[in-house]
Amino acid sequence: MKQFQCDLKVNGTRAGSNSDSRGLFWQGWGAGYSEIIKENKLFEHYYTELKIVPEGEFEEFMEAMREPLPATIRITGYKSHAKEILHTLKEKYFKEVQDLEVDGQKIEAPQPLSWYPDELAWHTNLSRKILRKSPLLEKFHQFLVSETESGNISRQEAVSMIPPLLMKIEPQHKILDMCAAPGSKTAQLIEMLHSDMDIPFPEGFVIANDVDNKRCYLLVHQAKRLNSPCIMVVNHDASSIPRLHFDQDGKKDILFYDRILCDVPCSGDGTMRKNIDVWKKWTTSNSIHLHGLQIRIAVRGVEQLAVGGRMVYSTCSLNPIEDEAVIAALLEKSEGALELADASADLPGLKYMPGITSWKVMTKEGQWFSDWSEVPTSRHTQIRPTMFPPTDPEKLANMKLERCMRILPHHQNTGGFFVAVLVKKAPMPWNRRHPKCPLMDGVCYCSFSSVTELHIDMKCSVCSSPPPPKKMKLFGFKEDPFVFLTEDDPIFPPIQAFYDLSPDFPKLNVLTRTREGKKRNLYMVSKELRNVLLNNSERMKVINTGVKVWSRNNDGEQFGCAFRLAQEGIYTLCPYIRARIINISVEDVKVLLTQENPFLSKLGDDAHTQAKKLEMGSIVLRYLPDPQDLDAPQCPIDLCGWRGKTSIRAFVSRNECLHYLRMVGVEVFRDKQGKRNDGSTETEEESTEDAEGLSQEADLLEQEGEETEQNANGTEPVSSTCDGPTS
Repeated sequence: MKQFQCDLKVNGTRAGSNSDSRGLFWQGWGAGYSEIIKENKLFEHYYTELKIVPEGEFEEFMEAMREPLPATIRITGYKSHAKEILHTLKEKYFKEVQDLEVDGQKIEAPQPLSWYPDELAWHTNLSRKILRKSPLLEKFHQFLVSETESGNISRQEAVSMIPPLLMKIEPQHKILDMCAAPGSKTAQLIEMLHSDMDIPFPEGFVIANDVDNKRCYLLVHQAKRLNSPCIMVVNHDASSIPRLHFDQDGKKDILFYDRILCDVPCSGDGTMRKNIDVWKKWTTSNSIHLHGLQIRIAVRGVEQLAVGGRMVYSTCSLNPIEDEAVIAALLEKSEGALELADASADLPGLKYMPGITSWKVMTKEGQWFSDWSEVPTSRHTQIRPTMFPPTDPEKLANMKLERCMRILPHHQNTGGFFVAVLVKKAPMPWNRRHPKCPLMDGVCYCSFSSVTELHIDMKCSVCSSPPPPKKMKLFGFKEDPFVFLTEDDPIFPPIQAFYDLSPDFPKLNVLTRTREGKKRNLYMVSKELRNVLLNNSERMKVINTGVKVWSRNNDGEQFGCAFRLAQEGIYTLCPYIRARIINISVEDVKVLLTQENPFLSKLGDDAHTQAKKLEMGSIVLRYLPDPQDLDAPQCPIDLCGWRGKTSIRAFVSRNECLHYLRMVGVEVFRDKQGKRNDGSTETEEESTEDAEGLSQEADLLEQEGEETEQNANGTEPVSSTCDGPTS
């Protein structure tokens, strides 16, 4: 059965997924939800019998399930701006709302999640309705939407933040996210890879996969906000995701991942607080139908995990059939190759219940089975032996299922969640049972056996080698090719000379999306992702990879270079650029981001002098922090710009413009009438669209075929401008 056929839908998204749709920043209860009665007797009967909730707490558990889920935000740790955003939130917005009253109700100030490191995650009970009733809260809302669009804040459910933290990511790790869309956890993984901002190309990478072709593009949007050269989005069924090849020390080898996130499709009964439809649709058959798929995905994951690596298995279901039963099946089939890690000390402050070792299976009609031997033959196609706990007490004890973690909603005001950390101690038994036989011309000529119960690919009965790969079937949108440039490509010399690129600039990491004609955009990927792309082009369907670093601007050719810098890739490129840089002050940042096309003379004396020495064309505008001036931003800022004949401008998207203005102490805000600093107004529809973070300018900047407009003198690209400061 294909994965998408089992992928239960709730409100149009996968049950239990973190639907980070742009604009739905603070979930209010929409039309029709008031009629849904938050009651399901079968659900209550089932979980009362299973005793996953401590004795005496079940009523409290059910009350919490009926309450709306608090909104939670995470400040991205990928950019060095995280501390600045945290400072702005704590010293401005949180202080403004802590003593605020709306309709006689005192507003509860946002609180940090006690278990999330460095106070980078917060939760609040502010609803959309309350947010719109107060100008101060409306400012807070606009701040959150804008910072989310520019990739500095992520709207993410609290329990969804747990799996990446338990993976213990290091910059050199090769990571696979098996069921990645919509991408909030993927974003966390990328941030962890880039924990050291001084390293533009970490050795590691993230391959983010999803079976749904359309949801892959939501994943691309999420990943693009982080502007990383170390992320690749692919489109495969996770239960049969292809095994990739990799050049290792001059030899072709199989790619094994250091870390794998296996956040499988699930029935999602832990999401009842936000997915109200689950109340009326919940039945035990949902878990029974998904159990087999979950095992297949998890098995495929551990097969591709490196020995010594960690795989985190997670669901937003409380049902042991989807949780402990899957883990027990994995451990039993692994014959000691896997073990459950003890993660109890990894997140101090997180409250959870240990995994259970005894459970039963119930049909949707309410019939219970305690053991596989009790299941009638007529039910054998639906209920499987792996759904029950192991019957051997010694084997069960050795599994240490209590090391699994189940998060209950009433303990820390969250959704329900399950997570387990698996460590691979040795190759999986079906991969090491027989010695490898020699290959002839890369093809195994042994006879191929049929698949065993847990095998995904057909394997050679003698050597366990897979058969020659079949031609990959493509589905969904046809993607443009990924074409790497050669070191002697004629495109490089003018770029090298104009920007004075350092000798260690990795030319081989530059790619385009076209084989013929003029190259419109140039992208960069890390060395290791280049390795993966070159060795697996026929083996996988790549949706997107690389970060844009240059865009064609034909009029720039008269100044020596036909390619202007792209803001998306500025932090990747900057370590290699040694020319075309203007150092600017805080006041210069304000001028550049609040004025449409300021004259060079509007800059401070130092920046003005530097600008006059440069020829026209693309430039880097760089702010470096002054440790003595604690009121100014304490992190570096790099902006793409254009030095015109008599003027200069920053060339950044609207939301990034707002972000940098806030960092230097300038707040931009639109009131409910859509009034801006220039006195103009928007229609209600336009104002709503902007407040929801769906500005056309931001969307246009993401399109692959972005073309640069020219102003009247034909030499300066028109930037995306943001509104000036409020009075």
